[in-house]
Amino acid sequence: MRGPAIQVRGLEKSYKTLRVLRGVDFEVARGSIFALLGSNGAGKTTVVKILSTLLKADAGTASVNGFDITTQASDVRESFSLTGQFAAVDEILSGRENLVLVAELRCLEDPGAIADDLLERFSLTEAAARRVSTYSGGMRRRLDIAMSLVGTPPVIFLDEPTTGLDPEARIEVWHTVRQLAGQGTTVLLTTQHLDEAEQLADRIAILHEGRIIVDGTLAELKRLLPPAEVEYVEKQPTLEEVFLAVVGADGDIRTTATPARTSEER
Repeated sequence: MRGPAIQVRGLEKSYKTLRVLRGVDFEVARGSIFALLGSNGAGKTTVVKILSTLLKADAGTASVNGFDITTQASDVRESFSLTGQFAAVDEILSGRENLVLVAELRCLEDPGAIADDLLERFSLTEAAARRVSTYSGGMRRRLDIAMSLVGTPPVIFLDEPTTGLDPEARIEVWHTVRQLAGQGTTVLLTTQHLDEAEQLADRIAILHEGRIIVDGTLAELKRLLPPAEVEYVEKQPTLEEVFLAVVGADGDIRTTATPARTSEER
């Protein structure tokens, strides 16, 4: 299909006297990652609920995968998957059973093969037979996103996908989101974390007081500020780099890390 995967024009939504959205406009290109950035209460989740037909807008128009959210709601629902702020997985079932269940509910052929393929794609094969209650936060979130991909939807909404996750789990989710876009899936990501939008997004829109106040690539947004002055600065490692160097990407403690010396040792 041609045209943007998501198109929003003049979206408005109020709850009695509270105006949450005041004319929101943006577009998301197919196969890209679009980050909707804003603080708590900015209206990010409201936008996602409207686009996913869970909520009706007071005014404005929007389309998902070329289908109008008002007049073609059923086609819209077949075009996307939604992953909310908290993992919607059944903890009593195993990871594989969760995926098979979703495939069966969607009346897909060979649910077992679909589940095995997604488990492999999301590096969950070794934990496939374990109950989800034994999974770490990052594993649960990866399973949650995998469940959203059953049926290969062209668009996926990720509403603050790293809420409550530790640093390692956040990085796991970031890697998963990059993989999705690399395979052609369009991702609309809502977040309040600046570094998350900076790491993942092809385009970033900042939602503030119900309006999009800026929309562009990271490079375009940086040009809104005065040109940087070149100065010599000794680069110090970030806390994330220290964390990964000590713990390691695989979770094993690095014994080669040199501990910092105390003032007494100096």
